[in-house]
Amino acid sequence: MSPHTTPGRIGRIPVLEVAPVVERGRWPAKAVVGEVVPVEATVFREGHDAVSATAVLVAPDGSDHSWAPMTDVAPGLDHFRGELQPDAEGDWTFRVEAWSDPYATWVHDAGIKIAADIDTELMLAEGVRLFERICRLVPGDALVAGGRTARDARVLTAAGKALADARRPAQARFAAATAPEVTDALRRAPLRELVSASDAYPLRVSRRLALAGSWYEMFPRSEGAYQKKDGTWVSGTFATAARRLPAIAAMGFDVVYLTPVSPIGTTFRKGRNNTLEAAPGDPGSPYAIGSADGGHDAIHPDLGTEADFRDFVGAARAVGLEVALDIALQCSPDHPWVTEHPEWFVVRADGSIAYAENPPKKYQDIYPLSFDTDPDGLYAAVLGVIRTWIDRGVTLFRVDNPHTKPLDFWEWLLAEVYRTNPEVIFLSEAFTKPAMMQTLARIGFHQSYTYFTWRNTKEEVAEYLAEVSGPQGSVLRPSFWPTTHDILPPYLIEGGVSAFAVRAVLAATGSPTWGIYSGYELVENVPRPGVEEQIDNEKYEYRPRDWARADEYGIALLLGELNAIRRTHPALSQLRNLTVHPTTNDQVVAYSRRISADHASRATGAAAGRTMRAGGNDRRAPRHDDVIVVVLNLDPRNVQESVVHLDLSALGLSAPDGDDNAPFYVAHDLLSGETYGWGAHPWVRLDPQVRVAHVLQVGPA
Repeated sequence: MSPHTTPGRIGRIPVLEVAPVVERGRWPAKAVVGEVVPVEATVFREGHDAVSATAVLVAPDGSDHSWAPMTDVAPGLDHFRGELQPDAEGDWTFRVEAWSDPYATWVHDAGIKIAADIDTELMLAEGVRLFERICRLVPGDALVAGGRTARDARVLTAAGKALADARRPAQARFAAATAPEVTDALRRAPLRELVSASDAYPLRVSRRLALAGSWYEMFPRSEGAYQKKDGTWVSGTFATAARRLPAIAAMGFDVVYLTPVSPIGTTFRKGRNNTLEAAPGDPGSPYAIGSADGGHDAIHPDLGTEADFRDFVGAARAVGLEVALDIALQCSPDHPWVTEHPEWFVVRADGSIAYAENPPKKYQDIYPLSFDTDPDGLYAAVLGVIRTWIDRGVTLFRVDNPHTKPLDFWEWLLAEVYRTNPEVIFLSEAFTKPAMMQTLARIGFHQSYTYFTWRNTKEEVAEYLAEVSGPQGSVLRPSFWPTTHDILPPYLIEGGVSAFAVRAVLAATGSPTWGIYSGYELVENVPRPGVEEQIDNEKYEYRPRDWARADEYGIALLLGELNAIRRTHPALSQLRNLTVHPTTNDQVVAYSRRISADHASRATGAAAGRTMRAGGNDRRAPRHDDVIVVVLNLDPRNVQESVVHLDLSALGLSAPDGDDNAPFYVAHDLLSGETYGWGAHPWVRLDPQVRVAHVLQVGPA
């Protein structure tokens, strides 16, 4: 029974407020391979007959790929919710089909009348006729036949026979037709009438790294740099930086992210700690791009050659790492574009080119680009730069300050790259107003930096986790970073080693994508006076590190443990599955992530290229859901105790006999190896000198 609804018109059974939909479908909602995508809609009809809904996932080739039953999650408000799970990259669509549910209508009416002995035989006869129709479901209906199993057919046939057996009491006949196995079978293969479809809405499905991954930032010039006896410095190279790659991979990171590696200008070069005058030998900021050695597509000669860069990419891939590169669309005064294309810059009244300013701050070493004078020429040049680095093996780009460039430029550029290289991922570094951050995500950026770094209190953390994992997750994918080369927050300045552990746990479990800046393992937390950034900032000088000391603080070990847990537990690779749980202590925050056993199996199968069945059955699914509970002490200095009031339904658990105080499930701490018997209201004690958090896998005893 194919639905027939004119696009843009209301159907026989209305379907309204479909989500996730971005600007009425102007831009696609986002998903990745194996991601569980919540689909919601308002569905209702005239009168009192029951209605239901189905979410349908349509493959890039236009065929109906799979479907999911939707449940009324807000009775009285007619708000239905289901979950779809794409298993391949590409431009998919989805729709919601509303339908009259004759079985649910009969169950409701017959249950009332038979209990009151009103029209009992008539209601049973109506049920018999209904089951005859159910058992004759049209085989050609892919959504119905695709969900039906041989066992379901036997269950429904037997129920119909029991219902028709006049020798049995009426209540027994009704009970046979409404048994749990019958309702389960009809959930998989319902009888649908008056099927009405919504419009089809776009869903762009990217590879898994677009949603879930761990990034490690480094300045390649610092790795292997050394100072001679006469005080002059020798830069690190791609070859010396490659020696650090096995250690990064051993901590479980997926991406090594490089700050710009292009030539650096000398005019108005910044010195150490952002001083206005550079001393001899100061390397300058890698964000002041361009010199006589070339521009954005060139490689700084101190780092090596193009062949050396390709060797670095090869070494990264050999240990399981992809390479991300920082793209900063700005120029030093020495950039070739300044003389070759002066029309790409703003010329002031005195004939000089305007440098970057954020009054009263001035950045004389950087010229912003003007995108309006010769957009065709500049757009093409930037696209050429991106494609050059893609050709050299870069598969991800961290884009510096994209909110200072026109949105129509980004929409064009991202579409052009997607057309030829859909595997390439863009991370937006835009700490700015919500409208701009959201729109950058809408037009194609895969991920976004967030304000996570400045969310510290229990209220702030809980609110922010709920915000980024809520409906906006279909557009803006958050990337959590405790620090960056530009940012050292007060919490880490003041909190010491335990604070670094707290923020690592929160970042690694609070978002599917997270990252750290090199030196986090060494608890680098000395600020430059008056600003929230490190003293002796690596942006302005070489900063070789003594990695032999990395084990002193235990942070490197913790990073490895967190990444190992993330790889093992698919619940942590999802975004829109987070629940915050109340606690009795303002210094203790608790939250959970859960993915059903079926969805976890299909997520793993999709990653391996396995086809997902329509209707949602996979006999190789694990026995239990993957459920992770995090309980975190936000106070890095003091022991904190709390009772955690767990939402059992969010964990997929129910207390036996209604007693939720007694232990009835197992909570296994993935960091310490300890196992606890917990109920709905466990008590916890966290000493930050011993452990800052429980990261628990929970399930039946």
